[in-house]
Amino acid sequence: MTNRPPVGDRQDKGAQVQAMFASIAPRYDLLNRVLSLGVDRSWRRAAVTEALAKSPARILDVATGTGDFALELKTRAPHAQVVGSDFVPEMLEIARGKAAARQLDVHLEQGDALSLPYPDGSFDVVTCSFGFRNFADYTRGLAEMWRVLAPGGRAVILEFPPPAPGLFGLLFRFYFRQVLPRIGALVSGNGGAYTYLPESVLAFPDPERLAGLMRATGFRTRYRLLTFGIAAIHVGDKT
Repeated sequence: MTNRPPVGDRQDKGAQVQAMFASIAPRYDLLNRVLSLGVDRSWRRAAVTEALAKSPARILDVATGTGDFALELKTRAPHAQVVGSDFVPEMLEIARGKAAARQLDVHLEQGDALSLPYPDGSFDVVTCSFGFRNFADYTRGLAEMWRVLAPGGRAVILEFPPPAPGLFGLLFRFYFRQVLPRIGALVSGNGGAYTYLPESVLAFPDPERLAGLMRATGFRTRYRLLTFGIAAIHVGDKT
């Protein structure tokens, strides 16, 4: 597949994103490890710590993909109910295989992050790990997170912000635009997907703007940058 979805907010891209991730699902985890040099695991652990800070009983991981974040949540909070939701069946099948292999009781369900199939106030925590930038409408995605959170609940978003200005940012942009697509195409056989991924990062709101969108939704928000700003954790509390 060479066609790739548009990037950024307010884009009609849902079906194309779904098809793209379905095509790369079998190699998705390997590519994540290779392309991040394994650092993505430490980022997830840091975000999970934020998600579990209030000892939640009910957790929803949206855009769960192949389930790494949901499984980490369940491993560290075995008594919590953890639900992983995604709209790509091929990714969920891989997640179910992982959950079975690790004997973790995680509910993995197909659902659209922009129209979550859960009643208001169903969860104490909602998380999203490296999936938020693929949403067709960021404001609507945040509104859905807010809606399904109980009062006092918490949203945690782990994402790649655009590289910051400066030498490191320039180097990272070169890596994203020139190196990453070539590695991705070689390993996955889908050059379009790994051109879309860096472009989606470059088109994503910077950390302060994302924090502003969360505040506009109603969240009390803070964020921190990880590994020289390659990743960022945004925390929003529903007050």
